[in-house]
Amino acid sequence: MTNVPSARARGPFAGLLARAFAAMAAIPDWPIALVARLSIAGVFWQSGRTKVEGFAVTDTAIALFQDEYKLPLISPWLGAHLAAFAEHLFPVLLVIGFATRLSALALLTMTLVIQTFVYPGAWPTHGVWAACLLFLMARGAGLLSVDALIERRTSSWT
Repeated sequence: MTNVPSARARGPFAGLLARAFAAMAAIPDWPIALVARLSIAGVFWQSGRTKVEGFAVTDTAIALFQDEYKLPLISPWLGAHLAAFAEHLFPVLLVIGFATRLSALALLTMTLVIQTFVYPGAWPTHGVWAACLLFLMARGAGLLSVDALIERRTSSWT
């Protein structure tokens, strides 16, 4: 605990706060990672579902990339297909916790493109997405993940 004086120095309320802060500091990373993985996966999965019917990207999604999103350097057709693919693949990988850091990096890159070229005024929403994704990049998927299972299995080989 930093910047929290001892309980004696500040009275009973300070002691209660100190204990509360200590309890918060003891929260392990894995439940935070699980919530981050599931919640951000849901955001991108739902967006991806709006772009497809069955296994085909809709004309509406392509039109959206042509008329509203207007990404530089790539055609609306390619942009719609890449976005639909990414918004389905990476959320699934996050949910199972496989290649989590790379999946989070891919979705953070997508978030930065959206923030820069599509909806620059939506920085509060994109900031929340970035916080989840940065946490996953920094800390990984956590205990309940395929990544952790692989790590446990491969560390026993050495």
